[in-house]
Amino acid sequence: MAETVFAPWDDSNAKPLIQFKNVTKRFGEFTAIDDLSIDIFEQEFFALLGPSGCGKTTLMRLLAGFETPTSGEILLAGENIVPVPPNKRAVNMMFQSYALFPHLDITENIAFGLKRDKMPKPDIDARVEEMLALTRLTQFARRKPHQISGGQRQRVALARSLAKAPKLLLLDEPLGALDKKLRQDTQFELMDIQEKTGTTFVIVTHDQEEAMTVASRVAVMDEGRIVQVATPDAIYETPNSIYVADFIGDVNIFEGHASAAADGYDIAWGEGQKPLHAKTSVENLDGKQCYLAIRPEKVSISAQKPENVGNAVLGKIHDIAYLGNISTYYVGLPDGKIVKAQTANTRRISRRSFTWEDDVWLSWTDTAGVVLGR
Repeated sequence: MAETVFAPWDDSNAKPLIQFKNVTKRFGEFTAIDDLSIDIFEQEFFALLGPSGCGKTTLMRLLAGFETPTSGEILLAGENIVPVPPNKRAVNMMFQSYALFPHLDITENIAFGLKRDKMPKPDIDARVEEMLALTRLTQFARRKPHQISGGQRQRVALARSLAKAPKLLLLDEPLGALDKKLRQDTQFELMDIQEKTGTTFVIVTHDQEEAMTVASRVAVMDEGRIVQVATPDAIYETPNSIYVADFIGDVNIFEGHASAAADGYDIAWGEGQKPLHAKTSVENLDGKQCYLAIRPEKVSISAQKPENVGNAVLGKIHDIAYLGNISTYYVGLPDGKIVKAQTANTRRISRRSFTWEDDVWLSWTDTAGVVLGR
């Protein structure tokens, strides 16, 4: 039996859990959020991604109730929550600093919000046990925060945030304090916990790899607007703009002029260079300036000019970055442009196929690149 794909955003009958409707937030003359509308669905792991100052944390604070929109509505399960104070919203927020109480042990930290809500003690004990098991902290229950590792403290903060069973959990750069290896392990733990609890998670991050790993959908933000919302693979493979292509992962961008050709465009891009050909369904670019965005792993590198391939350009190896699993070749073209090509290191390198100053051919298929109007 085929597994059903979780994609409520493609279902016209699905009702969003969160709706931003034409939300604007100004601080004096500065517009942090600019007429923004977006839907987030129940059980989504939704990522807000963008550079510092793009508005992602402001969006998060609006959801939590720490900021009020200048205009527009924010609906949670169909109810406008703008007038509702933060402590009355079915929303919890986990901060980057974790904000644990140093004098309380792990159990007491997790139980803190439940005690304030005057939950009966047997119910508190049962809920804390459940949260300790979920976050694999049972053996550390009686330790203080300074007696456990950074990754474990992160899980305590998560357990405390989930203890009150919020409809929505907001995570503001939750893994920022962890080292790279621990971050990667914790990303999968977060996904696992989100799936087990069914809670809707909204994460703010500037780390593209993190957003691509954990999220069901990613919203790429710039200057208070959402530039593109899509699944991680769609954001990576079919960015809707140069900004998104450039922001997510590595990319080569050729600027040129498009001429309509069979099943796509020929792109004139460099003096004395053969036009590049790209198959695409993008319309209305004939005779206009355009961009061709190609990921480095889709560019092949060879000593001889390849036969029967859509596009090939000659260049000279300018630099090589060996990253263990892959090598990235920085190849200089005659016009000074640098193009990156990546190869997987499937065998131990005893001797490189190519080295600095070698003349090489770069090639890619007609469908490898994305044609963009801007």
